Amino acid sequence: MTGFASIFERFRREGQIWLSRLGNLFLSLVNLYRLRTKRRRFLARAILKRRELKIALDQTHLIQCKSILSFSTIRNEIDRLPHFLKHYRLLGVDHFLIVANNCTDGSVEYLKEQPDVSIWVTDRSYKASRFGVDWLTWLQIRFGHKHWTLTVDADELLIYPHYEHRPLAALTQWLDRSGQTSLQAMMLDMYPKGEIGTQQECDLNNPLKTLRWFDSGNYSFQIQQPMKNLWIQGGPRARQFFESDPQRSPTLNKIPLVKWNRRFAYVNSTHSALPRRLNQSYGVNGDERISGVLLHTKFLDSIVKKSQEEKLRKEHFNNSELYNDYYDALIKNPDLWTHTSVEFQDWKQLERLGLISSGGWA
Repeated sequence: MTGFASIFERFRREGQIWLSRLGNLFLSLVNLYRLRTKRRRFLARAILKRRELKIALDQTHLIQCKSILSFSTIRNEIDRLPHFLKHYRLLGVDHFLIVANNCTDGSVEYLKEQPDVSIWVTDRSYKASRFGVDWLTWLQIRFGHKHWTLTVDADELLIYPHYEHRPLAALTQWLDRSGQTSLQAMMLDMYPKGEIGTQQECDLNNPLKTLRWFDSGNYSFQIQQPMKNLWIQGGPRARQFFESDPQRSPTLNKIPLVKWNRRFAYVNSTHSALPRRLNQSYGVNGDERISGVLLHTKFLDSIVKKSQEEKLRKEHFNNSELYNDYYDALIKNPDLWTHTSVEFQDWKQLERLGLISSGGWA
């Protein structure tokens, strides 16, 4: 009986293991089906939302088969656009596809004078378009297929290892050889020393001359399921505005650079994408991958006035009322600098701090 009991117990345990494996496989297949359905729904939304866009300047005939494309949604960014375009032209962007939403400050007129920009305008709700993602998804379906595409806001300046001497074409060739179809980048909030709204020496030709400081170490990292995307929070906004509720602080991980396919879609801004393999360009188990940083130039002196406007517009958060305290704090003209703030030097400094990785790209 002892022998039979031992055999029975062994089969029972093995049966439980196999049932567990089958259960996990079933859940995995269900999740994959749900994510595929979600991606198709986003693509369908984008096709419908195309009707909200009106072409203001179409220069897409200039796009060639190997062109690197930049996609952005803007609203009243005339102060940032000159440096934004200059920065990405130096990196090697060949053409800019920009949606201007309710711009009243001359941004559209300025962009119409540029030789490498195509512009669409809309007065429809930014929030109802998934914060501009639906509009850009349509343009990526139309023009981004098989191109390396860079999706960034006007206040985000991408840097990566060796960016001073190696253009995006060199980076994308490296990514192609490495089998990577996307590049992870952490958004690094840059800020001045002193109250934000009193920075009289702000140089709009290069906002980083004023926004020279950042937080180096107060970040949390996790992998989210089921999309397996990296999730980063922290920095000056978390410690200054969300200290009592850090889970509501802004998300800092992004996937700005993607070898696009018309079946791809961003899920939540550029924080995550589908299919989910696009989210897994971070290193795991000692497999170091190249990554970048988006220098976030949000905290120019104009942020005080813009915060007053955005609090009334309620277009930037799903539950806008929950962020009234955040806008109120910005309106009060805060000083984000502390004795632990670090002055920005170069990408090598960020690599030493663990905020960027060259991933073997020597």
